[in-house]
Order: sequence, then structure tokens, then C-alpha cells
Amino acid sequence: QVQLVESGGDLVQAGGSLRLSCVPSRNIFSASNMGWYRQAPGKQRELVAIIGRDGYTEYAERVKGRFSISRDNVKHMVSLQMNSLKPEDTAVYYCYAESLASNWGAQRDVWGQGTQVTVSS
Repeated sequence: QVQLVESGGDLVQAGGSLRLSCVPSRNIFSASNMGWYRQAPGKQRELVAIIGRDGYTEYAERVKGRFSISRDNVKHMVSLQMNSLKPEDTAVYYCYAESLASNWGAQRDVWGQGTQVTVSS
């Protein structure tokens, strides 16, 4: 099966920036909606941003104007540019794909392992 592999998580000071990236572990033919979720300690996983194949985007209210999601439909890569980071953005960030198609078949609700983002005050 195909997995999603995230990178870019780090420790950063408040007001700083990070860029997260996510790529499939193997070559795929296509991916539908892709996005980022996050989960802070003791809290439920929540949507951060999602992007369709046509570029349509949705953002959580708390990140609007600070975060920007983009995707490369050739490499099937999705990125999240995070600016003006706040301590409350501290969480494990997970890449998500609603569906994937590859030589190994079709998969739905595919998640990455997560990457830690820590914002210090």
C-alpha cells in the first residue's frame, strides 16, 4: 500500500514560519482532496486546511490569513506554509488524502505518521 510521508516539523519561536511537506511513499496515479490535520495533547484531531485537485481550498478559522496550502498534481505533493506561528499551533500535524490510486489499488482515508510542530512563546 501507499503511505503518506510528512516532513518539515520543528521547534520554532512564536512569530516564526515553517513549511510542511507531504509526499506519497510510492508512485501514484492520482489523489483526490488532500490536506492537513493537527492534534494537540489532550485534544481531538482537527482540520487545518484542505485542497482539491482543482485548487479549491478550505481553512480552519484559526489559521486563516496565516497558513497557506498548496499542491503539486504531478508529484501529488501537498505543502502547508505556516506563518506568524503561535504557541497554540503546537501539535502533531498529519497529512491526509481522501483517496489515492496506484498500482497497489485504490485507497481511501490515507493518513501520514505525523510531524511535530512546537511553537515556543
